[in-house]
Amino acid sequence: MIRNKKKWIQAGVIVLIILLAGGAIYMKKVMNYQEKVQHIVIHNVDISAKADGVYTGKCDVDLISATVEVTVHNGEITKINILQHKNGRGKPAEAVLDRIIKEQKLKVDAVSGATNSSIVLEKAVENALNT
Repeated sequence: MIRNKKKWIQAGVIVLIILLAGGAIYMKKVMNYQEKVQHIVIHNVDISAKADGVYTGKCDVDLISATVEVTVHNGEITKINILQHKNGRGKPAEAVLDRIIKEQKLKVDAVSGATNSSIVLEKAVENALNT
């Protein structure tokens, strides 16, 4: 009986160590992605100088990534399609694309509560327009 208790305690300790290691790895990934987002700079692009067409761009900071398709017509962004958006809880950030179209500039107000996803989407649009 005592032998069984020891085995259960040992198994519990091993499980605890695995959980702690997994948590530490996840927290490191979160810190890395947050640092990457903090270093993203959004530059406005002269949209009026872009030829009519459809441009594809991507931004990936590990836990959040986006691939977008930007349609330019007569010097304006007329449509932005999301081809992929890995966002965790940042799905509401997709509203930032409507703001970009409305304001015809890349640096717009982020969606409250989804700031990092907003930044990633903005950068994906910038990358599309810089191709």
